[in-house]
Amino acid sequence: MERYFANRHHQDLRHRVHAFAEREVRPRITEMEESRTVSYELSRLIARQGWIGATIDEAYGGMAAGHLAKTIIIEELARVSGAMGAMVQASQLGVAKIIHFGNEVQKKTWLPQIATGDCLPTIAVTEPQSGGHVLGMESTAVRDGDDYILNGRKVFVGNSHVGDLHGVVVRTGPGSKGLSTFLVEAGTPGFSLAEQQPAMGLHGFSFGELVFDNCRVPAASLLGEEGQGLAVAYSSSVLYGRANLAAVSLGIHQALLDETTRFCVERERYGKPLGELGSVKIKLGQMQSRLMTGRLAAYHAVHLLDNGLPCDAELMNAKLLNVEYALDSARNAMEIHAACGLYTDRPIERYLRDAFHIFAPAGTSDIQLLRLGEMAMGTAKGQWSERLSELVQLEGAGQAV
Repeated sequence: MERYFANRHHQDLRHRVHAFAEREVRPRITEMEESRTVSYELSRLIARQGWIGATIDEAYGGMAAGHLAKTIIIEELARVSGAMGAMVQASQLGVAKIIHFGNEVQKKTWLPQIATGDCLPTIAVTEPQSGGHVLGMESTAVRDGDDYILNGRKVFVGNSHVGDLHGVVVRTGPGSKGLSTFLVEAGTPGFSLAEQQPAMGLHGFSFGELVFDNCRVPAASLLGEEGQGLAVAYSSSVLYGRANLAAVSLGIHQALLDETTRFCVERERYGKPLGELGSVKIKLGQMQSRLMTGRLAAYHAVHLLDNGLPCDAELMNAKLLNVEYALDSARNAMEIHAACGLYTDRPIERYLRDAFHIFAPAGTSDIQLLRLGEMAMGTAKGQWSERLSELVQLEGAGQAV
């Protein structure tokens, strides 16, 4: 399957990320689990490998390697640490908004810094009272001369406490055309972070709260045009978020299977390895089947995206399948481990906790099913992947001229 989608460069990339994750990430897991706070040092170390720039054009110092390469990077990191896979996937959301909506000054300013790992970007959309209902947001930006003044709060922001540049979607007017996006640097007066709260899983990753209290930013920090905030939020979520989260789930799922298989070889029952029991083999077979199907769905979706083809449904399906399959296999793994899976000397309980964190971002499974149902009925409101393809073609034509 991978041979069909991936070339030698993808395979070499996987080997490099795999080796890095084993050498640099795995030894830090115990510390991250015990502290339950953001791992600033490790996040920076990963960023300096250049992998956040997977989809950034070479003209801005990026890898220009595409979405399949990005998927492989996230998957291999998440195989060792769901938290670090999540860190990279969240950074990629911050990359997306600049690539597709930034002007040339913003691209030249920020994309090279992101590509070298000197800047970790975020995107901040969700609010306490509106949750996933983007149009229900209440945070505002009001024009004041050559500046805008931002007020409000954003929650569940990936990389909140390690990010350097926050892409903040706020209300500048009424309705769906009244949302706009601003690039806000960490340290800007009037911007602050709420205290990071310990969470069930993804220890080492931060997804916290941003607070804006009369935060003044220059008008030049407006990303795109006024009224494009909804497009920034949706396109980032659909085109990057769903694929990225499918990749995180894939990595966790692979780790679940690897660890459970190892347990079945080492542990004996009735004088034979546990894996020789028919009931255990069936559960391992279910895990293997889900993983293969999930990887096929994820790679197919990003392959279409890399080739400029409409793939909104495939991206939704990839996120849906990989999240649900990882959770199902986590239960199988816990059933096989039985009481042994409840102790922290084995990583199964960590994989289970981490897998649940991937359920809600970029839409829960019900949201994916709802949107897929709309596509089946022919009532979906266009495809973001198709719009992206048109945009890329227009940019290419402009460069050719």
